[in-house]
Amino acid sequence: MESARPGGYNAAMDLFRESEDAAIAAHAPLAVRMRPRTIEEVLGQQEFLGPGKMLRRMVEADRLSSLVFFGPPGTGKTTLAHVVARQADCEFYTLNAASASVKEVREIIERARATLTASGRRTVLFIDELHRFNRAQQDVLLNDVENGVIVLIGATTENPYFAINTPLLSRSTVFQFEPLSEEDIVRLLRRALEDDQRGLGALPVEATDEALEHLARVSDGDARRALTALEVGVRSQRFAPDQRGDRIVFDLAVAQESIQQKAIRYDAAGEEHYDAASALIKSMRGSDPDATVYWLARMLAAGEDPRFIARRIAILASEDVGNADPRAISVAAAAFDIVERVGMPECRITLAQAAIYMACAPKSNASYRAVDAAMDDVKNNRTIPVPRHLRNAPHPRMAEDLGYAKGYQYSHSFPGGISPDQDYLGVEKTYYAPTDRGYEKYIRQYLEWAEKMREKTRNPSETSPPPPEKTP
Repeated sequence: MESARPGGYNAAMDLFRESEDAAIAAHAPLAVRMRPRTIEEVLGQQEFLGPGKMLRRMVEADRLSSLVFFGPPGTGKTTLAHVVARQADCEFYTLNAASASVKEVREIIERARATLTASGRRTVLFIDELHRFNRAQQDVLLNDVENGVIVLIGATTENPYFAINTPLLSRSTVFQFEPLSEEDIVRLLRRALEDDQRGLGALPVEATDEALEHLARVSDGDARRALTALEVGVRSQRFAPDQRGDRIVFDLAVAQESIQQKAIRYDAAGEEHYDAASALIKSMRGSDPDATVYWLARMLAAGEDPRFIARRIAILASEDVGNADPRAISVAAAAFDIVERVGMPECRITLAQAAIYMACAPKSNASYRAVDAAMDDVKNNRTIPVPRHLRNAPHPRMAEDLGYAKGYQYSHSFPGGISPDQDYLGVEKTYYAPTDRGYEKYIRQYLEWAEKMREKTRNPSETSPPPPEKTP
């Protein structure tokens, strides 16, 4: 448990704590030393931190309420919590939910209540990894958050709408952090190189643009990762024998050695999994093969089960392509079979072929809508009995006594293979409405032609309709 000014401590203890904090800060990693001290120094998150934006207005107007910061690592959640507490002139305590206990939370709440009563000064409690608190631990915070005894700032990498109790969430404002842009990461790295108090400005470092751009690209929006790599590269070069004079050269080769291979953020059982799958499906549905293959590659590179992707492609083949291209379902079935038989890494090519085929195929959800409408009727309306003339009659007496199969018109006995007066449902219903896209336009033409053939059979004097352009 860490506090900026713990209640109940005497002056000597405060001085000791300040000295201790200073010693720790001096040896802290570059990413910690370079944390912004004001909102103006914070990079990124302009959707809610830019001039006139919501969180900035809350801080400037001293109307701070409980907050939940949600986003990937290294995007400034912890940093912003410190900045907000400092600018709001609040007591500040920080806990990590992975190791904190309910007792510690209660102690901080009691101190916050005493401070508020004695001086009117509010207390900010920052809880990192808030999603790791179980329901009972989160519930301990409810009353004091609602009453304003403490201002809770929770940070989480998990979607708070799934990971945090609804009552606590309803008392908080959620802000979603996005990965920093490459431009922001480069600005942050340059700031660290120029700052001679907290950063590396006291060292004679020559950093090339391409080296900094490489760190910004590979860090994938994670400021902590980029700053750590910069510090590793600079410190490790400080006494290198090949340095030119007193200069420390931080070039592309050093940058590449200083940062590990890009780590893809992806939780196979969490939000990243479902978001990437959603993006893949919507890209195929939206006929964008480039976006389709990118989301496919991201899922595969992150270790997604290729069979899961094959299943999604198979579902889309019927749900979104349908009879606009009946071959799509065959492509999907073949891809699924090959994925099962071959596996990674070779099956990535098969999945790409199938996914791109779906993206480039004409689209129709007419079959999907038809079966759902029919199922809704079956579940919610009176069941339609099978007409007697369509029923099975394995025993001769069934036709004679019950009328089963009696009057059935064998389609092949009529011109065009279309029986003129056969009723196949018993009521007037239209479930399937083919579109004019892809192969479905030929299906529509066929259905229109079939209706004209029924009229021709019923009225032989009618002119025979021309055959459809292409029959299914």
